[in-house]
Amino acid sequence: MKRLSVLFLILFAFTATIQAQETENGPKITFEQKKVDFGDITEGEKVSHEFVFENTGNEVLLISDVLVQCGCTATDWPKDPIPPGEKGSINVVFNSTNKRGVQNKVVTVVSNSTTFRDAVSLRANVIPKAN
Repeated sequence: MKRLSVLFLILFAFTATIQAQETENGPKITFEQKKVDFGDITEGEKVSHEFVFENTGNEVLLISDVLVQCGCTATDWPKDPIPPGEKGSINVVFNSTNKRGVQNKVVTVVSNSTTFRDAVSLRANVIPKAN
């Protein structure tokens, strides 16, 4: 009976290991930083940030789209496949023209990553321009 219990324990551990490996397969986008705070900026000022990421998965990463909340945010991202272990970046520019107060903007990255959609965010407090 003791041998049977040990056999079941080994079989269970083996099955759990295989399932864990299966869920880790595929491309995975991992950002070095997911949030940036520009602090106080003057209305009309443009600020930018480069969100660096790595493909920590085991298959090629493809970014198909980068979605922004409004026209005040522009992006540039790699269109070529990112191999496992390689890094890339998404450049985001926030234009504060006609914006005032605290601005929180979310940029959604659509890819073939295991998470499918990942978000990065910008924050700035836009101070009105003195006349």
